[in-house]
Amino acid sequence: MRARIGPWIAIIVGMIYFLVPLIATFEFSLRMKRGEYSFEAYRIVLGDPNFQASFTYSALIAVAAIIFGVLLVVPTAYVVQLKLPRLRPLVEFITLLPLVIPAIVLVFGYLRMYNSSSWIPLTNSVRGTDFLLTCAYVTLALPYMYRAVDTGLRAIDVRTLTEAAQSLGSSWPRILFQVILPNVRVAVLSGAFLTFAIVIGEFTMASLLNRPAFGPYLQLIGANRAYEPAALAIIAFIITWACMGLIQLFGGGRQNAARR
Repeated sequence: MRARIGPWIAIIVGMIYFLVPLIATFEFSLRMKRGEYSFEAYRIVLGDPNFQASFTYSALIAVAAIIFGVLLVVPTAYVVQLKLPRLRPLVEFITLLPLVIPAIVLVFGYLRMYNSSSWIPLTNSVRGTDFLLTCAYVTLALPYMYRAVDTGLRAIDVRTLTEAAQSLGSSWPRILFQVILPNVRVAVLSGAFLTFAIVIGEFTMASLLNRPAFGPYLQLIGANRAYEPAALAIIAFIITWACMGLIQLFGGGRQNAARR
């Protein structure tokens, strides 16, 4: 009996720890009008052109980071799985570095390497800075994207699929994008949604590169308003959990299809 009560106590304590601050924040965001609850703070936030512009900018950068991340990680993980298994510890160590090195150190390194006086002056133009920020987000999301794809590749018989495709005359690019990639679709989507959630809430890199992203907008509103930051916190929470829900949705659909 005690063995059953213990986990339930832990679950209840965890729910209280996470839900009480969230409920309090939501309740506070509804008190913009004195004496009544309303969604006025949400109306102001969602109608703010700066909110729309910053969120759209971060969403576009997130999509670009996802595309670059997939093009970088999937071939790398595939080659390591198929031909270079001894390099797996080294590759895993490299992909873990963004978790060890603080984001502020990474962005200062980028600024030092790609400023106006360097041999690749990316910060001289808006597009160059956007590209640099996209690459920074690819680096930041690398641990999550690589492990998601690597887990997906381990779940399938990569060698057999490759040999079967080669026996039918498929080229390496065709094997990678028409055979391997569809089989790790759920893993790629998991990494993609995690990347999107990271980019939407990231502040340090976007701020130091002076880009109009959603993270700096959150910080600016939080420093100058009262009720709107609470509304933005709830919106950001919903976006993050929507990404987690999509991961579960796609992953659950693939598992059910595999069982059938």
